Amino acid sequence: MFAIPGKQAVSISDAAAKQITKLMARDGSQGLRIGIKKGGCAGMEYTMEYVSEVDPNDEVVEQNGARVMIAPMAQMFLFGTEIDYETSLLESGFKFRNPNVVDACGCGESIKFKDIEELKAEQGQ
Repeated sequence: MFAIPGKQAVSISDAAAKQITKLMARDGSQGLRIGIKKGGCAGMEYTMEYVSEVDPNDEVVEQNGARVMIAPMAQMFLFGTEIDYETSLLESGFKFRNPNVVDACGCGESIKFKDIEELKAEQGQ
């Protein structure tokens, strides 16, 4: 796992924690699993799903009653990310403020990460 002792892999804003706990209670889920997959015009996309059981290989972050699990293949790419929940007149949804992203498409759905070797060097791997 890609972790720094004493530092959580991701942080969760109060607004995101409130929305995650609300949806956990409504769906009876154990938490929100986030990951990444190939796709989109910039190369990668975030994935999100509420799950009924915690995978023992997931990195688990709990904050203010919210539980977020990070899929193993996504841990290096998501380390240091802040998860927020924003509401505007036109839309509402989760927003990722990820220091590992070097480019994104105009819609914000597709992202490009730093080179893997650069990520490993930054995290002391």
